[in-house]
Amino acid sequence: MYCTINSFSNNIHTHPKPIQKTCHPTFRGIPQFGARLPSRRQATWVPVLISSQEKNTIQGDNADTGSSLGKIASSNSPFLSSHISRFQNCLSTSIFKFIDHRPPLDPSVDPYQVFSGNFAPVDELEPTNCTVVEGELPSCLNGVYIRNGSNPQHMPNGPLHFFEGDGMLHSLKLSGGQATHCSRYVKTYKYMLEKEAGFPIFPNILSGFYSLPDVLAFFMAVGRVLCGHINLMRGFGLANTSLAFFSNKLLALCESDLPYVIGMTQEGDIETLGRWDFDTKMFASMTAHPKVDKDTKDTFAFQCNPLFFPHVTYFHFNEDGVKQRGVPLLSVNQPTTIHDFAITKRFAIFPETQLVVEPTNVMLGRGMPVVCDQKKVPRIGILPRYAESDSNTRWFPVPGFNAMHVTNAWENGDDEIVLVAPNVSSIANVFHEIEKVHFSLEKLTINTRTGKVSRKILSKRSLELGSINPSYIGKKNRYAYLGIAEKVPKMSGLAKIDLEQECEVSRRLYGPGCFGGEPLFVPRKANAVKSDEDEDDGFVVSYVHDENSGQSNFTVMDAKSPNLDIVAKVKLPRRVPYGFHSLFLSENSLSNYW
Repeated sequence: MYCTINSFSNNIHTHPKPIQKTCHPTFRGIPQFGARLPSRRQATWVPVLISSQEKNTIQGDNADTGSSLGKIASSNSPFLSSHISRFQNCLSTSIFKFIDHRPPLDPSVDPYQVFSGNFAPVDELEPTNCTVVEGELPSCLNGVYIRNGSNPQHMPNGPLHFFEGDGMLHSLKLSGGQATHCSRYVKTYKYMLEKEAGFPIFPNILSGFYSLPDVLAFFMAVGRVLCGHINLMRGFGLANTSLAFFSNKLLALCESDLPYVIGMTQEGDIETLGRWDFDTKMFASMTAHPKVDKDTKDTFAFQCNPLFFPHVTYFHFNEDGVKQRGVPLLSVNQPTTIHDFAITKRFAIFPETQLVVEPTNVMLGRGMPVVCDQKKVPRIGILPRYAESDSNTRWFPVPGFNAMHVTNAWENGDDEIVLVAPNVSSIANVFHEIEKVHFSLEKLTINTRTGKVSRKILSKRSLELGSINPSYIGKKNRYAYLGIAEKVPKMSGLAKIDLEQECEVSRRLYGPGCFGGEPLFVPRKANAVKSDEDEDDGFVVSYVHDENSGQSNFTVMDAKSPNLDIVAKVKLPRRVPYGFHSLFLSENSLSNYW
């Protein structure tokens, strides 16, 4: 069975090199911001190794996503459309009038400063064989390592934060000691529209609006929606944050949208199969950090909606991937951003931080919509894992505890819940000056009977983007592996933390000028943990970039060794930009997936 990688058009985009800031003539009444029309090449036909039934279902759900620019929605009258087009042209004139007088952007949202060095975007790369330059790849490490990240297709003239680049997947297929590297964009609805147009169309809401041109550009986007140029029911996310594998689907995730289903070929290529529309509501979305219970095979997730009430809705999927009825968390009564959560055998746990949403910032050009409310007291919400309502949710105030990510959680008897997570100090700086933020790994013990919360700092280092043996999600575990933060997601090394002894037991620094990303633990034998002594029997892997030479490697380390010894290094055909979260799919998982 064959299908084209790009279901939106007959071409596939190869990302252009960074370009100078320019403005170009309008496109069908829409002002052109950012990059010139990109070069194109013919689509490549590759096998999609999934079941025919699954493929037909996904493609059927996305069959109406053809060329969308320039189409007027049939529900809009010609009279209305013509007036909206005139309005867009007026905005075009206004934007061009003010674009040259824009005040300097903050370095945190100036795309030409943010996406520089090894944060700069790269082209797509077809499957390419790699060379093992140190050691040998373990014979048991057969499968695919994939990491997601921010890789903008076009550079806008306006603000663009690192969190808002288009999603690109960088994979490394490992088989029989050989390695094949591939990089592909996630072909989201946003990506395809902007690829066809040749310039950015969607406003970068999280990056914020700082001047009149930014606000006018936002109203331009509203006009495109009213004209039918953009169909928000098709999605508006980036799929740039993380990956998950459940219900026999490999998913690319971003919390602002629903997941995109990804296909892998036996040659090591990556294909976007479509958006998984398990929820057909407007602005439907799902967290980028779902939790899979290895025992029950259920998957737990939530939707965070900072604009409309209810702001958080919790739900889960059964073993067959059928979404169950959502539970609105009515006790979250303020627009907020919850990025991650945890599960235990009986509970779901939500850390609410001091970050809140101020939509008026966008409308008035006052910067980012997400701000820090210094008066707000962070809290942790706990509700039954299979709750049918919010009535049994309990909230525990934890002053000064702001967790963006959760390492793990488990129950300690009937009355205690243990939560391990990096605490973000100075969270007000997390978007604009992240290099000033310290991530302090903490172990919290919550007594649900007395309401007492005790806290223990596990390391003086700044640690973020961690992983554990996935068989221990929601269960008591001993070891965690976290990146030593330089400028998240840029990590100078990693540390192994003993959660039982509450201390660091080993670490590895990558060396002067060398930086990795999220350290991912991969069990030596998937789903074969026979005792707690086997918990750290496996490897820690990451892409590591040498800023001195410009070379990127895939590094495999022995998780059980005292110094996290290097087992193998694979030289990649070109640099891999710093990015976000990763996933390893074993050969067994892939064979079932195919």
